[in-house]
Amino acid sequence: MKEKLKIDIVSDVVCPWCTIGYKRLEKAINELGIQDQVEIEWQPFELNPNMPAEGQNLQEHIADKYGSTIEQFKESQQRMIEAGEEVGFTFNYFDNMRMSNTFEAHILLEYAKHFGKQTELKMTLTKAFFSERKDVSKREVLKQALKDVGLNVDEGMSKLDNDDVRYEVKSKEGLWQNAGVSSVPTVIFNRKSAVTGAQPIETFKQVLSELMNKQETVSK
Repeated sequence: MKEKLKIDIVSDVVCPWCTIGYKRLEKAINELGIQDQVEIEWQPFELNPNMPAEGQNLQEHIADKYGSTIEQFKESQQRMIEAGEEVGFTFNYFDNMRMSNTFEAHILLEYAKHFGKQTELKMTLTKAFFSERKDVSKREVLKQALKDVGLNVDEGMSKLDNDDVRYEVKSKEGLWQNAGVSSVPTVIFNRKSAVTGAQPIETFKQVLSELMNKQETVSK
């Protein structure tokens, strides 16, 4: 049997360009009709690992981190809203929006991987944050997300207070950073080649086609 193309996506739940990047990748995969020939795994990356539990006003956060003016901030949001519309995703920004701590969301994504529900949970959490104005650091929001994708809520939530699991996710984050991942999304193919950023659909299609052809040649 032909080996599947392994795609690792290093990203954060509250990263808008990660959502756009994934949606474009998904579109490229669907347009090429190779859904059953690829295997996607989400890898943890925290944009703000030191974000306090109460979060931070998004506008303040962007100003602190990138030195953006209010005008630049609004322009950037508008660009994301439009890019989201193109791939069928709603960015519902609002004035008092806060940036959340996402560490526990990553723990649940690691848990979901064992049941083949990682992508579904990732999109549920991303939608909760960007479309439904929910705080994805809150345990009731995380609990609801598990329920929505049909995972065992009690088992999933118990992972959040498990020191071994917390350490494992932290180690994974460190692993990808040590491998040179400093911005997200970073999409890695067969653990060999990578592209960063929310590439256009055509770029993803080109990369995927080349890799699929290469795999075809190797397996012959």
